Amino acid sequence: MRRALLLLLLFTVTPLWASEPRTLDWPQLIPEGAPRIEPQLTPLHDISQLSQLGDALAAESAPAATQQAPDAPVVEALNGQQVKLPGYIVPLEVSEEGRTTEFLLVPYYGACIHVPPPPSNQIVHIFSEMGVRVEDLYQPYWIEGQMQVAATRSELADAGYRMDAEKIYVYELE
Repeated sequence: MRRALLLLLLFTVTPLWASEPRTLDWPQLIPEGAPRIEPQLTPLHDISQLSQLGDALAAESAPAATQQAPDAPVVEALNGQQVKLPGYIVPLEVSEEGRTTEFLLVPYYGACIHVPPPPSNQIVHIFSEMGVRVEDLYQPYWIEGQMQVAATRSELADAGYRMDAEKIYVYELE
């Protein structure tokens, strides 16, 4: 009887361990041996050098910068894994309720907006049924879901990964 109870407990607890997502950091999205492209963090425009409001608005609406490596190699072993990844949200679609339902997750603030987009293996195209209310683009978030190795395109950049977000919450160090 005791042995049966122990086995029952073991089979009940094991799925809880299996459902914990694997915490990733951005370098883990680059295959071993693949070139690592350092981000170009120098803004394409510097507001202090602009003399007129019109110049500032023109700089903001200028064509997007060319992506550094739109077809960068990806880590195939990540396909289908439950993961947790921190990053910054670059909104693509916002619902009528003001919730971001489609976005690019990037490793640093300003990617795809003020600086050239990072390599495609450093961008995850996220879809979220519920969405998230993004009040501050400087705020990083944790995104959890099943990682898919799938190239996608958006008006801002190509992504090497895709995910349907199951959880989205403010980033806090663990």
